[in-house]
Amino acid sequence: MKPSSFEYVAPRSLDEAVDSLSRYGGAAKVLAGGQSLVPLMNLRLASPEVLVDINGLDELGRLQAWDGGLSVGALVRQSVLGGADLVRQRLPLLAEASALIGHPAIRHRGTVGGSLAHADPAAELPAAMLALEATFLARGPRGERSVPAAEFFSGYLTTTLEPDELLTEIHVPGVPPRTGNAFVEVARRSGDFAICGAAALVTLNASGRCDRVRIALCGVGTGPVRARRVEEALVGEVPGGSGLVDAAQRVVDEIDPPSDIHGSAAYRRKLAAVVVRRAVELAAQRAGA
Repeated sequence: MKPSSFEYVAPRSLDEAVDSLSRYGGAAKVLAGGQSLVPLMNLRLASPEVLVDINGLDELGRLQAWDGGLSVGALVRQSVLGGADLVRQRLPLLAEASALIGHPAIRHRGTVGGSLAHADPAAELPAAMLALEATFLARGPRGERSVPAAEFFSGYLTTTLEPDELLTEIHVPGVPPRTGNAFVEVARRSGDFAICGAAALVTLNASGRCDRVRIALCGVGTGPVRARRVEEALVGEVPGGSGLVDAAQRVVDEIDPPSDIHGSAAYRRKLAAVVVRRAVELAAQRAGA
């Protein structure tokens, strides 16, 4: 298969990229890693009139320390996020989630910003960013605005980015001391999209009880889903035993999973409770439980 014809634009600055998106509007698509866009174009499921190639914008490829956490440029490759010592030291959840994306060749080209802007509901990085309560920076002709992760994903393959806006940077806050993290997913094969996955961060107090819990899932809705009822049920509890099983079961009421050839909605509900429990257990162990 081959894509339909399109114009190609390679801006040399961020302002030029924004100007291109503003000029072409909804007829344009941003080309970053191309790991989702190019297959869709080859199958003619997407037929943009213009491709705006942002790979020449070096300022979008920076990964650096920020306010106890990280500032991740939209063009940072997924392989870089998964392998950087700075990420493993400050926010190891992002390294763990990145390692689960596709295969090495995909991670080598795929970008952090591309995965987030594509907003596949089964993707790992949207769920990880939601659990970490990241903030997304978007640049458009009206200037720059900040969008919390909880407000960024608005539906299936849909975000609150305007057609003339470009995701430029992600600010991910640091986590408190005695915080463990884990990303657990179930997929048919290594490299496949998750049937269901869960990102968990657990902060323990001095007595070994949960002081702070953050959980987000992928594969169980039209986008990443925050499991707030589970989080609330675990605060003040020891993260284990029957209490954790009961708390994890609450996720069933927070999700609306699809049915497809990989699993029914009922199966995904049962699976969600399992991966949440496993992720919380592992995160608590890493926190020192």
